[in-house]
Amino acid sequence: MTTSWWEIKINHIPVLEDIIFWRLQEFGCQGTALMKEEGLWFIKAYIPSITTETVDLAALSLWLKQDCLLQGYESPPITWRLIDDEDWASSWKNHWQPMDIGDRFSIYPAWIEAPSQSDRLIIRLDPGSAFGTGVHATTQLCLEALEMRLDETTPDSSIADIGCGSGILSIGAKLLGAKKVYATDIDPLAVKATQENSELNHVEGIEIFQGSIEQLMLIQGLKFDGIVCNILAEVIKTMIPDMGKIIKPNGWMALSGILVDQSLEIANLLEQDGWSIASLWKRGEWSCLNVRKTQ
Repeated sequence: MTTSWWEIKINHIPVLEDIIFWRLQEFGCQGTALMKEEGLWFIKAYIPSITTETVDLAALSLWLKQDCLLQGYESPPITWRLIDDEDWASSWKNHWQPMDIGDRFSIYPAWIEAPSQSDRLIIRLDPGSAFGTGVHATTQLCLEALEMRLDETTPDSSIADIGCGSGILSIGAKLLGAKKVYATDIDPLAVKATQENSELNHVEGIEIFQGSIEQLMLIQGLKFDGIVCNILAEVIKTMIPDMGKIIKPNGWMALSGILVDQSLEIANLLEQDGWSIASLWKRGEWSCLNVRKTQ
């Protein structure tokens, strides 16, 4: 019997992207993607029709409206339609093509053959329903931060990837030469995606945990040279004290998922906790804080 799916389509507004992805995940969507159609960007999400009726989708629309109003913005238009299983499996893939990021990385969808030789580090990726394809500005900023921190002079580095999503940052850190990466995410689908993408890229030395920073704090004596974290700013704020407990002296962090107008508040909290702000990078509405532990 063919399974039908609801395809939910939301006009893309960069400043609202993280809260929309979060709401779709909370709603139970089993696949999300940011894609371009006829020159315009949209967020699409998919959920089985057998578990969801139109009244549920109407409720989702209302929740999104409330979420956006709390952020001081009007809710973007949202539409939905029924599609069959085959359409769901392939529709978003048609819009995602290889792309170069920073000076060293190229991201290739798993279903597109990568070149056998390249002067760039190739990350092959099938994100499934996990966030992190390389399209989003925050992912690009974090990969570029890793380029700055990791090279042949840092072969013994241990890195924490908190909120690993598809595993793209963990894999990037390993390809840049990190000795060990510890990846965590509260979403079991993200844990699965990180494991599968690690195998796809034939990288070893990534330990994957379901959970958050608390999982890393349970490992006796574990300290990191660097931390990369690309999640919501509101979540990062709650983690700052614990981040300081698992970092080595003079260790560094790259933090994104932070809107430009949220960056000052995050920077102030970091400085209060003994971090020095090395740089603030911006791309569109988004920022990445590069910091180092000084106390």
